[in-house]
Amino acid sequence: MVEGSMTQGAGQGPEVERTAPLRDFRVPAYMNETAPYAPSAPPADTAPPLEEGPPAAEEGYPDAYTPTQRDLPVLQRGDAVQVAVDPAPAPTAQPPTGPGPLYVVGDVHGYVDQLLAALQEQGLIDAAGQWCAGTARLWFLGDFTDRGPDGIGVIDLVMRLSAEAAAAGGYCKALMGNHELLLLGAKRFGDTPVNSGAGTATFQAAWLLNGGQKSDMDRLQDHHLQWMARLDAVEEVDGYLLVHSDTTSYLDYGDSIEAVNDTVRETLTRNDADECWDLFRKFTKRFSFRDEGGADAVRSLLGTYGGTRIVHGHSPIPYLLGEVGSEDGDEPTGPLVEGPHVYADGLAIAMDGGVTMAGKLLVQQLPLDI
Repeated sequence: MVEGSMTQGAGQGPEVERTAPLRDFRVPAYMNETAPYAPSAPPADTAPPLEEGPPAAEEGYPDAYTPTQRDLPVLQRGDAVQVAVDPAPAPTAQPPTGPGPLYVVGDVHGYVDQLLAALQEQGLIDAAGQWCAGTARLWFLGDFTDRGPDGIGVIDLVMRLSAEAAAAGGYCKALMGNHELLLLGAKRFGDTPVNSGAGTATFQAAWLLNGGQKSDMDRLQDHHLQWMARLDAVEEVDGYLLVHSDTTSYLDYGDSIEAVNDTVRETLTRNDADECWDLFRKFTKRFSFRDEGGADAVRSLLGTYGGTRIVHGHSPIPYLLGEVGSEDGDEPTGPLVEGPHVYADGLAIAMDGGVTMAGKLLVQQLPLDI
């Protein structure tokens, strides 16, 4: 799984990068008309998640990672403990006007069944998988595909819930993660060589190396591509600055939320393989808010884009806590996370519970009760 937060600025903490090789099966950039939504059937055969090693370490700190190396380990989920989900509580009646409660979702990575269970547990969908939360507001923090069995099913679900929530007076929205950029690049550029900064690389090779699933690529349609390419990179809601990656690389793309989102979309529209690779590479950086200087890195983003706390996915909480992925090659033994991780002087909230490591897919209402 690829990782990070998005811009580099003064006072930031260490970050992690990546790079990697790919196949030349090019696809036109974008179509002008969006294909009608059609839910995808789950693949008949699901490729097992890619076994990966811990990020490269330099002088004992994982800041030398590039997308041409495999990222954090992914465990097989076949024998993982299945958590029973109690029937969804009846959604709390919302006032006729004003926004409903705010929820955020961490990295999903193709685990659509776990996502459905977590959303139902929070009372956002009913037993049939339909939106039942009225005016509630739901934000996904990116990384819908790769590693897990049904990334396209996840995208289809999010697209459907977006329409259902809007019809009920709420909303369901999503941010762009580094795996969305990776899948777009693999589809558009294939094995076209790119200037990786560490030798020749391709999107196709990087996608395969970081958990790309053939079943997702086979079922990827134009409306999926359009949806991913139009996602915002940064948003601010109720004082929370929402990003995918725990990096300051976002600062490289603009001094306002609108500027960052416009720059990212324009970069993808130009359809230049090297430009898209550089964008993907910066979105894979991680751990900027951890350890000494981490709080200052968070403040650099909050000071530029607004908000009082930052909420991100991308870096699994077990790694932020140092509980797995040591230099001795230790592997996680099971779910280690029960909720979000608050750190960096209380300014950062991490939401990647490590679903690809047999951990927990987090859906959390904000503000936190801590």
